[in-house]
Amino acid sequence: VSSGSDTEEEEEIESEEDADHERRLVKFFAKRIHWSEQSMAYRSQLVEELMDDLLDVIQECFSNTFLPVLQQVIGVGSAFEGWSPRGYDSVYRLLVPLKPPRGHTFQLELGTAGQMPAKFSCVRVDLECTCRRNQPGENTLCLLHHPEEELRGKQGASLLGNLCTGSYLDAQKTAQWFQQLVTSAWGDMPQSRRYTMKVLPSSRSCKLQLTNASGKNLFIELVFGVQQGDSDIFLSSHTTEVATFIPSTLWPESYAVAEVNFFRHMARQAPQDTFYLKCLQLCARILVGTSFSTYILKTVVMHLLNTIPPSSWSRRKCLMRLQDIMCYLHGSLEEKRLDHFLFGNENVPEDIILPPAFQTAEPLNLFQRLVQDPTAHTKALQDFEEV
Repeated sequence: VSSGSDTEEEEEIESEEDADHERRLVKFFAKRIHWSEQSMAYRSQLVEELMDDLLDVIQECFSNTFLPVLQQVIGVGSAFEGWSPRGYDSVYRLLVPLKPPRGHTFQLELGTAGQMPAKFSCVRVDLECTCRRNQPGENTLCLLHHPEEELRGKQGASLLGNLCTGSYLDAQKTAQWFQQLVTSAWGDMPQSRRYTMKVLPSSRSCKLQLTNASGKNLFIELVFGVQQGDSDIFLSSHTTEVATFIPSTLWPESYAVAEVNFFRHMARQAPQDTFYLKCLQLCARILVGTSFSTYILKTVVMHLLNTIPPSSWSRRKCLMRLQDIMCYLHGSLEEKRLDHFLFGNENVPEDIILPPAFQTAEPLNLFQRLVQDPTAHTKALQDFEEV
């Protein structure tokens, strides 16, 4: 039987060993994830510049047509937020905002009135008069007052005639049109000498595989969006509903731009040695293959970042923050409630521009399925214990 002093000494030794083990663990993960983070940052910048150049080439050919005006790409998703469960092999997703051509307007029909979030939204294309006969020396014709056939010879294909079904913008027709543009424009890109480009099958987006001379691949997905007013919320061609057929004239509401802007906001506030992205990426890798989506995990971290100051996400406190993430997730599972970060949240940073309805909306429970399905709730708790 050990004496009391011997027991205390053993506990002190164990405590020192645990602390030393924690330091080695943090150093090990930090080193590996730091390399991945640097690689993603470099590739993200490369992809964004490359796609902007591609859109410039495309837009030059359609500057005076009745087809959508392509705006500067916006990098979205985990790779552009600075983390990714896949690390180096991430798919780099970019949103291409669409503006209506002259003589056209986009009217957003945001699902059922008062429904938050908006579902089954559509983009209606209306014509407006662009005739300017009263100005000296000008006699500009418009589609509203002249048959489409009369102008087609001068302006080529039209938005309503080629990319719409009825009066509504069609996501699949838009994707097919853009895929053809990319295929024809790639040869005019200086980067075509460094990368072989292949368009991969996709019905509502444009997926590209770029391969360099050494055989390394770069996967890019371009999705299309129509902005809601001047906010960071878009109607997007991209959908995660893989198991459900979605009509091509429906455009789901996307929060990807608002979320990437949140992470940029945090990057401006955080000290240089902040580890929140590394914590997020490490947890994301741990949860790969489980029933927990990376979006659930990202939502948890966004809530914590809004309550725990950036200075408390240092390397020294990395393991404490990892524990906070898992505790928050576990508590949310037990309560069967995890609120979406953007709905009814008074603490969203002011530089994230949201429609007014978002601020007054009821919080959206991402775990509503667990409330309705006790079996799914039990399974989620079991999965968490295994993790």
